[in-house]
Amino acid sequence: MLAYRLLIGLAGLMGAAGVALAAAAAHGADANRLASASAMLLFHATAMLATIALLTRGLLHGGIGLVAAFGFAIGAALFAGDLTLRQYAGHSLFPMAAPTGGTVMILGWLAVTLAVVAAKR
Repeated sequence: MLAYRLLIGLAGLMGAAGVALAAAAAHGADANRLASASAMLLFHATAMLATIALLTRGLLHGGIGLVAAFGFAIGAALFAGDLTLRQYAGHSLFPMAAPTGGTVMILGWLAVTLAVVAAKR
């Protein structure tokens, strides 16, 4: 399915960006924002891969599971993008971008919960 392939590709990009930000955080001064951005990208890239694996096994409701996986991608991108931009450019992506991304990731996790409840038995 095309959506699965897109999500797997996004997870790979998120993982690579997460490792790069971890390296930048380890070698940069006052880089706490980058460490947080790295953690969100790495964790949610893995969560996306796990969600897709569960979807292919039929353990999650298809539509709700896809919403969860895309929520992880969008939320992590907003959160990490905002923190990274603040670190390097000195300003945010847009007002409340990081909290919006965090909220979207939380909703993604709740969607995983709903997707397992709504899955066909």
